[in-house]
Amino acid sequence: MSVQSYSLHPSAICESTSIGKGTRIWAFAHILPGARVGEDCNVCDGVFIENDVVVGNRVTIKCGVQLWDGIEIQDDVFIGPNVTFTNDRFPRSKQYPESFARTVVARNASIGGNATILPGITIGTNAMIGAGAVVTRSVPPNAIVVGNPARITGYVEADSPSTTETSRLPSDQSRVLETSVAGVTQHIFKAVSDMRGGLSVGEFERDIPFKPARYFFVHGVPTAEIRGEHAHLRCHQFLVAASGSVRVVADDGSRRQEFLLNKNNIGIYLPPMIWGIQYDYSPDAVLLVFASDYYDADDYIRDYGLFKSLAEDKKERREKNEAN
Repeated sequence: MSVQSYSLHPSAICESTSIGKGTRIWAFAHILPGARVGEDCNVCDGVFIENDVVVGNRVTIKCGVQLWDGIEIQDDVFIGPNVTFTNDRFPRSKQYPESFARTVVARNASIGGNATILPGITIGTNAMIGAGAVVTRSVPPNAIVVGNPARITGYVEADSPSTTETSRLPSDQSRVLETSVAGVTQHIFKAVSDMRGGLSVGEFERDIPFKPARYFFVHGVPTAEIRGEHAHLRCHQFLVAASGSVRVVADDGSRRQEFLLNKNNIGIYLPPMIWGIQYDYSPDAVLLVFASDYYDADDYIRDYGLFKSLAEDKKERREKNEAN
């Protein structure tokens, strides 16, 4: 007879034989036979876990949470008290769909108490869901979302830029500011204003560190929408808000920083292998992007996990070369 490797409270019911070592299941929890729960998890009082559910390792599920068929919780996730998951957009009593919508909560994400998660969405790696949020659509990696419906209000561990240097810079001077993200620079261009209007100017291969092969405008973006969410293998980009304002997040795989583009003489340079995100567009925002290369679909990295892996490999090679 095998020795039970997990802790089960006397009032809890665990019908599953797939419970990882070191997991603790507390009072009045109920786990059905088909569920799989990983190692070192904490399943608190009153939690219900249905059959077609996968829970990773080191997951915390606080009191009053129900995990229904079709839900996957990956490693190191925190689920706050009374979080509500759903798996059927149009439920009817005694009427069952052929299959339930699949919901994935990716590694290291956190969901605040009383949040509601609609079915069929993915909550990205390291994302943070605010307490009481109603999440109606997929959440990108590292995003912070709050409200009903939930909207992105920031990104986890994104360094905020210092506005002091920019505000003190005379308008007739240009300057390049270093950032905390490898290779990313913030550019402030000369700006001239008189009774005839305003003018800002920058020169390619002098102020902007490449010669463009194309440009494009992004405009008419609803406030709740996000753009970007990709990196490039070879292409360099330069971003300027020609009108309105937009927030830009640059991520090198180790550090990320957020920038507010709200003047047409301020730009952000994104070299290859930088994950870029743009969000919180104002209604009148027009984002102008210069690119060093013609469009090539194969140059895009659209999966953040793949980007992280490639960025780590690049960092290891650079450190090895420096050591030699």
